[in-house]
Amino acid sequence: MTQHGLNVPLRLTALNFVKKTSYGFWLLTLGFWLIFSNSYEKTAFSQNLTPQPSLQPENKFVCHEQSLETLTTQLLRDLPGYANRATQRGRRLRRSSDIYSYTLVAGKPEFQSLPLELDGSHTDGQKNTASDIEQVFFTTLHRQYIDKKAVELQEFHWLLLTKTPSDWRFVMMLTQTGAYPQQQPPSPPRDSSNGSIAQGIKTWLRDCQAGSVRMR
Repeated sequence: MTQHGLNVPLRLTALNFVKKTSYGFWLLTLGFWLIFSNSYEKTAFSQNLTPQPSLQPENKFVCHEQSLETLTTQLLRDLPGYANRATQRGRRLRRSSDIYSYTLVAGKPEFQSLPLELDGSHTDGQKNTASDIEQVFFTTLHRQYIDKKAVELQEFHWLLLTKTPSDWRFVMMLTQTGAYPQQQPPSPPRDSSNGSIAQGIKTWLRDCQAGSVRMR
C-alpha cells in the first residue's frame, strides 16, 4: 500500500515533468521559430528595399567625344568589314564579275601632320581651312584572286577628317598601292575619296554618329 502510494506520486511527478518539459520545449521551439521568422522577414524586406544593381548597358562609342587617336583605333578595327561590304555593294550595282580585292586588315596609324594647301572646298559642300583638318596615315592589306592565284597588295592611305561640335566628318583621302611584301615603290598618290575604303569610312562615321558603333 505504501509502495503503491509512493508510485502514484512518482508517476504523477514524472508525467508532470514530461508535460512541463514538452511545454517548455514547445515554448523554446516557438521562440526560436519566431526569432528566425522575424529575422528572415527583415532580411527579405531589406533585400526588397535594397536596389538591385542593374545590368550594365552595352558600352556605346560616342563618336564626337573621342580624340582623333581613339576614334582612329576603333575605326581601323571595324574598317575591313565596312570596306568589304562597300565593295560587294559596288559589284552588285555594276553587275560585273571583274576582279576585286578583299580587305584583310587595317592598321599602323600615324598622326604626324603634313603641310596642307586647301582650296576650302569640302567634298560634301562644307568649308574648311587647314587648321580644321586632322590627318591620319594608315595601311590596309588586301587579297586578290587572279587565275586562282592569291595576290596580296598593300595600300597606304592619307585620310583627312574634320571635327564639328556634333561629329567627325570625312574630307578626302589619297592612296598609294604597292605589292606585299613590298618589292618596288608604290604607285603615285591618287584621289581615293570614292573608293571602297573611303566608302567604308564614311559609313562607319555615319554609324558612329548614330550610336550604333560598339567598343571592342
